[in-house]
Amino acid sequence: MDLEAKKRQLLEDGCCVVPGVLTPAETDDVRARLWRAAEESERQGVPTRQIGLDPNEHNVRVFYLLERDAIFRELIQHPTAIDFVTALLSGDFLISNFTANIALPGSQSMKLHSDQGIVVPEPWLQPWSVNVIWCLDDIDAENGATRYIPGSHRIRTASELPENAAEKTVPFEAPAGSIVVMDGRVWHTSGANVSQSRERALLFGYYSRSFVRQQQNWNASLSPETLAELSPQLQAWLGLEARANVKLGAGLRIHPAPGRRPTT
Repeated sequence: MDLEAKKRQLLEDGCCVVPGVLTPAETDDVRARLWRAAEESERQGVPTRQIGLDPNEHNVRVFYLLERDAIFRELIQHPTAIDFVTALLSGDFLISNFTANIALPGSQSMKLHSDQGIVVPEPWLQPWSVNVIWCLDDIDAENGATRYIPGSHRIRTASELPENAAEKTVPFEAPAGSIVVMDGRVWHTSGANVSQSRERALLFGYYSRSFVRQQQNWNASLSPETLAELSPQLQAWLGLEARANVKLGAGLRIHPAPGRRPTT
C-alpha cells in the first residue's frame, strides 16, 4: 500500500482509511479483549452505558483501555498509527486518550462535534489533534459507522458550520482490521446502528500536540503495576516524564536562583 498517498489524502480530505493494519486473527483477539475490558470496567464500578454521551443504552463505552490490557498499550504506539500521527502533528505530540465505543443494534447518534473543538477554543487554524480509529468489525452505514462532514477540517469557527450540517455527514466504510485516521478538526458523530444483529466495535486513539492538555490524566488513571511496565518512549508519549511543557532544543536559557549554580 502507498502510505504516502494515504498521508496526502489525510492532509487534503481530513481523513483516510488504511486497511489491513491488523490480521483477522489479531482483530478477533483485540475484540475479545475489549469485551473483557468492558466487563472488568463494570466489575470495578465504572459504567459503560448511559453515561451522558449517547441517547440510549445501546452504546458500550469503555474507558481506561491502557490500564485494562497490554494489547491496548501496544496498539496506541503501533508503528503505522504513529507514522500517521507524526505526519499530521510532527513528532511533538502526546497521547491524549484511548477509549472504545461498541455500537449495538438500536444505538443512536450522539451530537455532531469536532474533537479539537472540545479541547481547544476557536479559531481552529492548524491540526493540533488527530484520531486513529481501530475498526474491529466491518463498518458501514447499516451498523453505525462514524459519520463525518468531508472537508470540515477547514472549518475555523463554529459559526462556519452550516445549519444543515447533520445532513451533510457521510459514513466511513472500512473492513475489520483497518484504521481510520481523522484530523481532529473534522466534524463527525457516531452513526446509528440500524442493523438487526451486527455490532460495531471501534477503538479511538486520540493524540494532540504537546501544548494541549490531555483528556486523560495518566498519572491518576494508571496503576503502579501498569506504570512499571511502560517503556521510556511510551512514558514520554503519555507525558509522564518530569519535563512538562518545554520544547527541547528551543534555545531556552534557564536562569538559576541567587546562590545556585546553573544545571544546564
